[in-house]
Amino acid sequence: MRIGLLTEGGYPYVGGDTGLWCDRLVRGLGQHEFDVYALKSGRPQEDDGWVPIPPQVRRVRTARPWAAGDDGAPLGRRARRRFTEHYGELLGAVCAPQEGSAADVADRFGNALYSLAELARDTGALTGALRSDHAVTALERVCRAPGAPRAAHEARVPDLLAVTDHLARALCPLSLDWYGEDALAAVDLCHATSGGSAALPGLLARHFSGVPLLVTEYGVQLRAHYLALAPDSAAPAVRALLAAFHGRLAAEVYRRAEILTPGSSHARRWQERCGADRARIRTVHPGMDADRFAEVGEGPDRAEADTLVWVGRIEPGRDLVSLLHAFAEVRKEEPRTRLRIVGVPAGAEGEAYLAQCRALAAQLFPDEAEGLHAVGDNPVSFTEVGAPEAPTLPDAYAAGAVVVLSSVVEGFPVSLAEAMFCGRATVSTDVGAVVEVIGGTGLVVPPRNPRALAEACVALLRDPERRARLGAAARARALELFGVEQNIAAFHGIYLEIMSHCPVRRVPVDEAGKPLPFAVPAEAHVPGGWTVPTLLRGSPAPVRAGAEGVR
Repeated sequence: MRIGLLTEGGYPYVGGDTGLWCDRLVRGLGQHEFDVYALKSGRPQEDDGWVPIPPQVRRVRTARPWAAGDDGAPLGRRARRRFTEHYGELLGAVCAPQEGSAADVADRFGNALYSLAELARDTGALTGALRSDHAVTALERVCRAPGAPRAAHEARVPDLLAVTDHLARALCPLSLDWYGEDALAAVDLCHATSGGSAALPGLLARHFSGVPLLVTEYGVQLRAHYLALAPDSAAPAVRALLAAFHGRLAAEVYRRAEILTPGSSHARRWQERCGADRARIRTVHPGMDADRFAEVGEGPDRAEADTLVWVGRIEPGRDLVSLLHAFAEVRKEEPRTRLRIVGVPAGAEGEAYLAQCRALAAQLFPDEAEGLHAVGDNPVSFTEVGAPEAPTLPDAYAAGAVVVLSSVVEGFPVSLAEAMFCGRATVSTDVGAVVEVIGGTGLVVPPRNPRALAEACVALLRDPERRARLGAAARARALELFGVEQNIAAFHGIYLEIMSHCPVRRVPVDEAGKPLPFAVPAEAHVPGGWTVPTLLRGSPAPVRAGAEGVR
């Protein structure tokens, strides 16, 4: 089977949980061929380079949505009229009144989206049009139309420009040359590793060539966009318009995908709320590498009895402020307890938040010295993986008697699953998929409640036998549900299920492009050794030289 793997900001580039998961999937399914189509997230990702590519990856093609500008091919008058009509219809569906028919709005949005893709195929000039004055004018016309949302009515020129720029980046896949007979049209299945723009090439391959689409979401893309559109990050009009656009795009992806595979029931509920058919959803937990944590999970316990550990990316959603206040309560009950915060800041916002947390820790816990001439030692430490205190990620978890998760926003809690692989007792806040992941193998408290968090930590610190029981149960649960083998087996079965119900029907043609009705023998449709790609498609088409990112 030939799989078109669609990624955004992940595989085959170094870094990120999505990239690691995709690499394990590709290596575990060596019986299939993979073509990777990757949307880059930014220039730093390019500088980091690729992970080693296994031989079953036949080619890698990449695109830069952030760098897509005017493509230098202006639209003619007739094409410009087509663009204005279809783009206006797309925006009209985005700004449709709430009391309208949801099915009619979804059809309008989908038809406009595919019409724009056909325009891009015919003219090759859509990228520039999406950033043109015509695009801004069309957006302004829709925002001023009767029935548009109140926030859209109040959009100013800077708001219109910001929305137009965002939509041009999000719709960049419409203009890519990924849909020909030597690209996605030649695959048997498109597997998008997230929703949103990453799944857009799969929608077009389905529209143009009938290729079935599988969408995996371990973190719901629509939810991520909602969280990114915070009140202090954008004007109300920008937030309203972009939220509506991403909601329509998510609904179209969920409507057209043959199967959706959320990573948790939490993600599944988001998909169902956006209109996904429950019968087409299969929950598949992320496949994580348990071997790297085996030494800690199975070896002798080397935890420091009075140490709490927090591991993750440092950002406001992790609510380290509540954790520090909870730790102040813990110290009142257990004065010898220490807290290790192991992580790296997430961008500039994370850097600012880390500085805030350091200042709070210094305020809450003045350096404690045993004598007049001794140097004080703060009970809270901030380190990164690779430092002497935490040489590796398993070492970071091994150092703590209890692992704490204090988030107020969480999708699938990767750090919690890693702590479970290490056999550690955990205290977590009840957010995202935490309860689903932890089951009954850890303590769960309400978010933003430092007192409840402190009480749970103290209860485990004072009961080593209970910690050991919970840690053993957590490791057994993680091995059963979150291992790589279970993930690979699940996707192998889903691939076969899709192909058995939605096979791609291709008509063989000769060199002149005329159909060859007897080119494929009847036995080629029988499962087994007859169904080789050359019987159906001929030899693989050569990859054009000079194309960016093509292997």
